Amino acid sequence: MALLELENITAGYDKNVILKDLDFQVEEGELVSLLGSSGCGKTTTLRLIAGFSTPMAGKFMFGGKDYTQVPLNKRNFGFVFQSYALFPHMTVFDNVAFGLKMRKISQDQIKKEVTEMLETVDLGGFENRFPKEMSGGQRQRVALARALVIKPDLLLLDEPLSNLDAKLRVKMRVEIRRLQQKFGFTAIYVTHDQEECFAISDKVAIMNHGVIEQMDSPSVIYNHPKTEFIARFVGFENFMDLKRTGTDGVYLLPDGSRIQAEARAGTDMIKACIRPEDIMIMPENTQVVNPLSGQIMVSTFLGKRNQYNIRTAIGEFEVSTDQESVYKTGDQVILSMTPGKIILL
Repeated sequence: MALLELENITAGYDKNVILKDLDFQVEEGELVSLLGSSGCGKTTTLRLIAGFSTPMAGKFMFGGKDYTQVPLNKRNFGFVFQSYALFPHMTVFDNVAFGLKMRKISQDQIKKEVTEMLETVDLGGFENRFPKEMSGGQRQRVALARALVIKPDLLLLDEPLSNLDAKLRVKMRVEIRRLQQKFGFTAIYVTHDQEECFAISDKVAIMNHGVIEQMDSPSVIYNHPKTEFIARFVGFENFMDLKRTGTDGVYLLPDGSRIQAEARAGTDMIKACIRPEDIMIMPENTQVVNPLSGQIMVSTFLGKRNQYNIRTAIGEFEVSTDQESVYKTGDQVILSMTPGKIILL
């Protein structure tokens, strides 16, 4: 049985329903991310788990117990906010010690545990500083230390890195993953940043309009999206409508030409996609696998790679190539799509 289970959850604010019959499970020791655009329901889900709100319908189970109506202060959950939410009038030590003091732990034990936790997050010697005297990354580590020092049954992180610059975000996501693997705590991480989410998570749940469209490991979602929404979300730019033929693995394109892809049972009409970097561009009249004639409409220099927007008989394709062969706007070319790189949705 999963450590955390949301069963048929419907939730929202007043009459505005955001989550619709949501089912969600997290195993003990996993770091699971909720990923999606603004308004998809990820923060609502996190707030419900934390105890800031209760569902309109459904049940929240944790550790085999019904937590649906358990108040916030009775849930031993740690929370790391986007804004850090540190007490500005308290020192670093007192901020981290706050949860322990609320639990009536002895002063000697508080000093020991806070000191050890500050060393763990590389803030030893910062005990007497105030939040205003620290950088954003240091304040975020204080917030992490405060959440972890109480030894929470579950750690909840709501866009914890969004206020940091790009370089510091990368550093901090590695730090969060290191701490999660060191302590083995269970965590739910909310973000809209796909790269950050995939780098840090055991599993990712991608949400869309209050439902989870796909939940799996980052590599499975990245390489095997189940729906067009997921495919677009993880970087697929080129989509095709295929029609099944009488031969397994052979399909018809809308212009009547044939294309090879994986053989799969299903309906006669199939939506397929391929990433820009998985298409090769060759000079006109070159013999290739899965050829598609086109004309380069836009050429964009991106440093190590070039991006081309190419008009074909079945629509516009976006292709990303290295610098070995460079094409100009107006060039007639042949696109080659490797069968194993075409994903059937």
